[in-house]
Amino acid sequence: MTPAHTSERAAEMVCSNSFKSDDPHSATGILKAEMRRMDSLVLRCAETTRVPAGNSLAVDREAFSSAVTTALKTHPLIHWEEARVECPEPGTPTIIATGPLTADPLADWLAAATGSGSLHFYDAIAPIVERDSIDMDIAWMATRYDKGEPDFINCPLDKAQYECFLDALLAAERTPLHDVDTPYFEACLPIEVMADRGRETLRHGPMKPVGLDDPRTGRWPHAVVQLRQDTLAGEHFNLVGFQTRLKWGAQKEVFRLIPGLATAEFARFGSIHRNTYIQAPRIIDATLAVKSIPGLWIAGQLSGVEGYLESAAGGLAAAFAADRSLRGLPPLPFPSDTVLGGLLHYLAHASGADFCPTNAMLGLLPPLPENLLDVRGLKRAGGTKAVKSAKGLAHRERALASLDQHLKLAGGLP
Repeated sequence: MTPAHTSERAAEMVCSNSFKSDDPHSATGILKAEMRRMDSLVLRCAETTRVPAGNSLAVDREAFSSAVTTALKTHPLIHWEEARVECPEPGTPTIIATGPLTADPLADWLAAATGSGSLHFYDAIAPIVERDSIDMDIAWMATRYDKGEPDFINCPLDKAQYECFLDALLAAERTPLHDVDTPYFEACLPIEVMADRGRETLRHGPMKPVGLDDPRTGRWPHAVVQLRQDTLAGEHFNLVGFQTRLKWGAQKEVFRLIPGLATAEFARFGSIHRNTYIQAPRIIDATLAVKSIPGLWIAGQLSGVEGYLESAAGGLAAAFAADRSLRGLPPLPFPSDTVLGGLLHYLAHASGADFCPTNAMLGLLPPLPENLLDVRGLKRAGGTKAVKSAKGLAHRERALASLDQHLKLAGGLP
C-alpha cells in the first residue's frame, strides 16, 4: 500500500475518475482510438464501467478497478503476486510501473542504477459529495451550451457569493508540505494555489461559467462549480477541478459556502500526495527502455507522463517493446505522428534541464503538411472552431493510418 491508495486492487484511481475528452479530434480522443486499435484492457474495462460525463469518458472508480483486477487475476498467463519489490531481479525482463508513488527502496535503487536523482511533484485530489445532500433547488443539471446529455450538476455563484467563497478559500488552513522545494504539477493545481495567483483565476479555470445558462435567470452566472458523477449508481459526485490541500475541517467549511452545497455530506475529502517521476530524457528511449540497463522498461506515471489515459497507453507501449525484446526482435518505436508515439518521443528527447511530466497534446506531434488545409476558407466558413476541428481530424487520420502501418510492420499485436 501507499499513502495515495485505499484498496489492494489494481488500477485504483486515486485522483479524478476521468479518462478525459472523447472528442474524436482531440489528442485524448485520438489516443483512445489508437489504444482501441491495440485492444487496450484499460479502455475495455473503462467502457463497461463508464458513468455519464458529457463528452468525456469517466468511470465508477471502484467498479473499474474491480474489473481490471478480475481480468488480471483470472488471466491464464498471469501470475499475481503481492509483495514489495526493492530492486528488479538481474537478468529478468522487467517493467516498472510504480506510479503514482514509488517506495523509497525501489526509488533509491532506480536513482543509483541510472545515475540520476529521482524527481517528484505534488498532485492533489478533489473531494466527493453525496448526491442526495446537494440542494437541487439551487443547482441544476446541464452541460456547456447544452451539448449532449445534461450530465453535470452546476452550482451557480453571483459576484458577492464568489468573493465570499474566495476570501474563505484564501484564508483557510492548508496541510503543510513535507518537501518545500517540490513543485506542483501545473495541469492539476490545488484550487487554493490557483486562487493565490489572482482573484479572477478561478473564474477562468474550474469555475468558468461560459456556456452554462442558469435556468432561473436565463444567463450565465458570475461563476459556477461543476460536479461530475463518480459512481455507476449516481450516489456520489466529485467537484470538478477542485483538487485541494486544505485541511479536512476547512474543506467542509469552505466548500459548503458554494450555493447548493450548504448541507453537503462528504464521501471523501480532497487531499494531496507526492508523485514520483524520472528524468526521462536522460534515462529512457522512445520505447520506454532504460538505456543503461538492458531488459528494463519504465511505464506509467513514473516514466514522466501525466494522466490515467497516458499512463495506460505507456503500459501498452512498454509491453509491446518487452515482447519484441523477448522474441529477439529489434526495438520499434511508435511513429511520432501518432499521439502515443509523440508522447514517448517527448519523453526521450525533451530538455533534461527543465523536464516536467506532460499530458497528451497535439502540440507534441509533427506539423501537418503545408497546404493540407484551407485555413482561411475554414475560418470564413466556421471560424477558429472549424479550423481546430479540421486540424484534429487531419491529425487523427494521419495517426491511425501510421499506427496501422506500424502494427503491420511489426507483424501485428503480440
